[in-house]
Order: sequence, then C-alpha cells, then structure tokens
Amino acid sequence: MKTQINDTIQTNGTSRKNEAPQENNILHILVLADHKSKLLYDYYDPERVKDIDLIISCGDLPPEYLSFFVTLCNVPLLYVRGNHDKKYDEKPPEGCICIEDDIYVHEGIRIMGLGGSMEYIPGASGQYTEHQMKRRVSRLRFKLWKHKGFDILVTHAPAYHVNDMEDLPHRGFSVFRTLMEKYEPKFFFHGHVHANYGRNFKRTDTYAKTTVINAYDFYVVEYPLGEHPLGETS
Repeated sequence: MKTQINDTIQTNGTSRKNEAPQENNILHILVLADHKSKLLYDYYDPERVKDIDLIISCGDLPPEYLSFFVTLCNVPLLYVRGNHDKKYDEKPPEGCICIEDDIYVHEGIRIMGLGGSMEYIPGASGQYTEHQMKRRVSRLRFKLWKHKGFDILVTHAPAYHVNDMEDLPHRGFSVFRTLMEKYEPKFFFHGHVHANYGRNFKRTDTYAKTTVINAYDFYVVEYPLGEHPLGETS
C-alpha cells in the first residue's frame, strides 16, 4: 500500500497509474475529514485528483465542500456524518451517497458507515453513548450477514484506545474494536482527532488485522482489487 499525506497525491510529480502495470488493479481512495484542504480546495488542480476512483468523507465537512469534489472529480463520494454536521438535515451534500448505518458495495468492496462521536452533550445531534452505538451496530446484523461482513469501516469517531484521546469528546467507541476483531476489515477510516490536537497524532495505525487511517484533511489509500470476497452491487 502506498499513500501520500496532505501535501501531495502524486509521487515525485508522476501519475501513480503510470508507475507500474499492476496499478490497473488498484482502487485509489481519497479520504477526507474535519478540515478543508487548502491544497485540494483553495488551489484546486485537476492533475492532483485525476487518478482518484472513489472519495470517502468521515464527517465534519461542509456539504458544499463534498459537492465540489463529487462534481469535479466525477467519481462516487460516500460519506458519514460527524458530530457537527446538523446542517446536512436541511442541505445534504448534492450528488453524494450517505452510508450511515448501511453497507455500500463499490467494485466488490463492502463499505460500512457509522457516523457521529461519543456523547459529551446529553441529547446532542450526532453524539452517541457506547450503548447507543452498540445498538446501531446490532441493527446492522442482517446486512452484515447478507454481505458476509465488510472490507472497510468508515466512521467519524475513532475506536477506543486506537488513535483516540482521553477526554470524553474525543474518546473512541469500544464496539469499533469489536467489529475489527470479528470481521477483520482491511481498512478502518475515521476522523474527529485533528492533527493540531497534540504531538501524539497518528495518521496510520494497526489494530488486529486492520489498517487504521485518520482521514483528517485528506489522505490517499490504494486498495488492491481482487483481494476481497465479491459483494453485491449497491
């Protein structure tokens, strides 16, 4: 897996798809969260995103920001909500696909979405207790059975003690660890923990057999096609 962090999507100015023949079997996923990228948005250059095949938002981004990318990149954009996305109720991102509490299949890759953060303001929109998040997961049992699991977990909050923080607002969910242990997805994408929150920020991590990616700002993941069970097309 090759990835680029925040300052560039290309390697040494060369398109990734021209680097090697096997690149044709790679799905290039642009993941976004929490912060509008100056490089991609303010200084938009189509060359930087020409190889992107799929975009996934992990929340807390303006709806017009997502609509901008889905329009100009002309690829599917999947999203979950963060804990500050109440505006989506009145103005959801145009042309984008919400995967909250669902399993969406793209090119045979099963992608499960669970947005929101740990509840730190009782009753607030986009915030959940551990028990409430477990109930959301339990309601996905039939879809998990139907799709025989999932390959990518997309959330806003991190998993407990995996890229999270000690304070309640940025604490992760234990049930996300349980999902990774049971279903062994290839990737777990999340946001919510910003790079400027401290020196302990981790862009990537590993839990069990899953590669964990903090999507703050943006990050590009190369997903090898053909390494997962075929799922039904959504």
